[in-house]
Amino acid sequence: MRIALFLMSWWLFACQPSTAQKPTTFTLTSDNLSGQATPAEGFEGCGGQNISPQLSWVNAPEGTKSFAITMYDPDAPTGSGWWHWLAVNLPADVTSLAQGAGNPKTPKLPEGVIQTLNDYGQSGYGGPCPPAGHGPHQYIITIHALNSDQLKVEATTNPAVVGFHINDNTIAKASLVFYHETK
Repeated sequence: MRIALFLMSWWLFACQPSTAQKPTTFTLTSDNLSGQATPAEGFEGCGGQNISPQLSWVNAPEGTKSFAITMYDPDAPTGSGWWHWLAVNLPADVTSLAQGAGNPKTPKLPEGVIQTLNDYGQSGYGGPCPPAGHGPHQYIITIHALNSDQLKVEATTNPAVVGFHINDNTIAKASLVFYHETK
């Protein structure tokens, strides 16, 4: 009898609907990178199509006035990594970017967004292209919630200066990591 009461009590407790609230963590996701170590064909820069992944984010912190997106390879053999993408001044009400939004020749970004120079010397998304035989490189895509409406940078501002302004105004950030290797 005690076992039956214990099991009944456990069942009643375990089967109750959850009253837990949704997580409120600032989170970045991608339809293209979900559950994959390496992105799908087309995202790479070495002879690839250089297509930036789709990105979505939720639960930006209170006080967010704009966003910035960065993609960085800390494994590049430069001594300082490699900036693949820097986009700033995304309005605070934007919560996603379409696949291919990093192409400065297409109108997929909101007005006023600036894609600054990457380490390829171009503005916009520059896909992964690690040296052949160098092994897998880590690529970190980060959404930065900023306490400023606009960063005072231009499309020709170099990545180190843009990074300084982003970090100086970041109140929270969320990242995705993927890996790519050139064989």
